[in-house]
Amino acid sequence: MSENLKQAKLFFDVCETGKGWAECEKFCHPEATFSAQSGALAEIHPLEGYTEWMKGLLTPIPDGRYEVRFFAEDTERACVAAYAVFHGTQTGPGGPVAPTGKTISADYVYAMTFENGRIRHMTKTWNDTVSLQQLGWA
Repeated sequence: MSENLKQAKLFFDVCETGKGWAECEKFCHPEATFSAQSGALAEIHPLEGYTEWMKGLLTPIPDGRYEVRFFAEDTERACVAAYAVFHGTQTGPGGPVAPTGKTISADYVYAMTFENGRIRHMTKTWNDTVSLQQLGWA
């Protein structure tokens, strides 16, 4: 396994389990960028902000967990892609509405671009509209 693929898998796990930037930063450039074409993430631009957003998501969805479906590397482009499904139930406080007890099963993809063994940029592809509807938030 290449070093980039190894680092991507470690980053993915700490990010998706809500460890926040304190644990994620060791896999990233300090100024790592972030992008997503989804309304819920429109104002989040540094990767640090996204890792903290994921950490916060596990307050209203305390049983949030991921199921990896695919992990692969494009060595020519120094990019690693991960496809997973996020599962959970809104039983905790902190969402836009009181706990709904509704569940989410959301497909998403991370594309992580590496430079010198660390993530330089990450793009998340995710249909937030469907996810928010599943939770009763939209």
